[in-house]
Amino acid sequence: MDVLNTFMTWIFKIRIGQIDNFKKNPIEVQQGIFFDLIKSAKSTQFGKKYGFSDIRSPKDFDRNVPIHNYEEMQPYIEQTMKGEQNVIWPSEISWFSKSSGTTGSRSKFIPVSQESLEDCHFKGGKDMLSLYVNNYPDSKLFTGKSLAIGGSSEVNALDINKNSQYGDISAVIMRNLPVWAQLARTPSLETALMSEWEEKIEKMAKETMEENVLSISGVPTWTIVLLQRIMELTNSSNILEVWPNLEVFFHGAVAFGPYRKLFSELIPSESMRYMETYNASEGFFGIQDQKNSDELLLMLDYGIYYEFIPMDEWDRDDPKVLPLEEVEIGKNYALIISTNGGLWRYKIGDTVKFTSIRPYRIRISGRTKHFINAFGEEVIVENAEKAIEIAADATGAIVVNFTAAPIYFEGSDGKGAHEWIIEFSKAPNDEAVFSEKLDAALREINSDYDAKRYKDMALDRPKIHFVTEEGIFEKWMKSRGKLGGQNKVPRLANNREYIDTILELMK
Repeated sequence: MDVLNTFMTWIFKIRIGQIDNFKKNPIEVQQGIFFDLIKSAKSTQFGKKYGFSDIRSPKDFDRNVPIHNYEEMQPYIEQTMKGEQNVIWPSEISWFSKSSGTTGSRSKFIPVSQESLEDCHFKGGKDMLSLYVNNYPDSKLFTGKSLAIGGSSEVNALDINKNSQYGDISAVIMRNLPVWAQLARTPSLETALMSEWEEKIEKMAKETMEENVLSISGVPTWTIVLLQRIMELTNSSNILEVWPNLEVFFHGAVAFGPYRKLFSELIPSESMRYMETYNASEGFFGIQDQKNSDELLLMLDYGIYYEFIPMDEWDRDDPKVLPLEEVEIGKNYALIISTNGGLWRYKIGDTVKFTSIRPYRIRISGRTKHFINAFGEEVIVENAEKAIEIAADATGAIVVNFTAAPIYFEGSDGKGAHEWIIEFSKAPNDEAVFSEKLDAALREINSDYDAKRYKDMALDRPKIHFVTEEGIFEKWMKSRGKLGGQNKVPRLANNREYIDTILELMK
């Protein structure tokens, strides 16, 4: 196994030279990606509509092609889902990644071309390993198995076109992995693609606890649930009693800071390593390339062309859009992407701040809207407001104001939840029914929240503070110097900064 580990480490380190090239020549690499994308898609339906044949520069692109959100891309995507080809990308698209929805739909379906699979998602996974073994040459990563914990990984054929399939991005990737990668991972593909989470966690635990697991990759939320179950089954006090050679957790999707303490309890080793990635249904964007850093190297040669909208321009009808060479360190930007999967000048909803421009490194700073995504649930304000409305209607309540935030995992056997402070001018006639209706509405509206709430396994029921004495939010806004018509109570926050200060005022 040591010979295989040495060989695989050498193979993955070969890529480091190419990564160094785009670090040294970022603008040239991005311009090459840009022209490749325009040339490839000029004969597509989208390319003809927006005159790709006449585009000679990024400035032409900016003039010719408007910024698109999901609703604006959706008609083209739906055509492709029905089986029409050459609509947004020249090669055949038969895979779609399902992710949480927008205001108008419960779920989004993101096209996944063969190019985006191979040159973006697969390449990102390989580069994660390349950077890891380059930083840790003593790694024994390839002497054992990699535990891959996907999301809600069921794969289905589309109702409107049985020749196309969809699942979350982890399912699409797992189903299309090359043979060598399938052999290196655990659990079995059949188990990994199960959709019934209670049974899936049980089977994953029983399959993997006998393996020699060296690495884990996944969302912290479900990783915690799995590790806790394995410890129960093996009567272990920590996971190193089960997997003594475990050396790294590759994580993404949600901020890791709130989970760090719990992971140190589950994996009590100072030599345990943690490496962050930034990937989504739309693409693979960043990888932590330095030890003990929370900065992510922006990956520039994955078939994605990047543009950025300064957040102080976000709400304008015609916002200024910047190419990579014009960004500045420390400023907040909305991320705009054009991809080899057929997304064009697409707003993915994330915001980033650059920490370095030589090379280009970022931190994920949030979303373009208020949200909660502490556990991968991606609850946005529109979801919360609709759920509040449904619960209030069902219980005769009148809501004055509200805010919500996550309750993070507490202790090795704790669960996460959402905590709400809701102020009423007319209280609900039944608080228990209000809570049930709110939770049920969120589950109906948001498929990712629904997945995390499944049988209370990752997210527990919401904790709601029913406030009938009016004025708590006004008092809080006044204490912050934010009282006035132009200032609004933040409906959702991905941390506890707001809610904890309001709870203090309520004592």
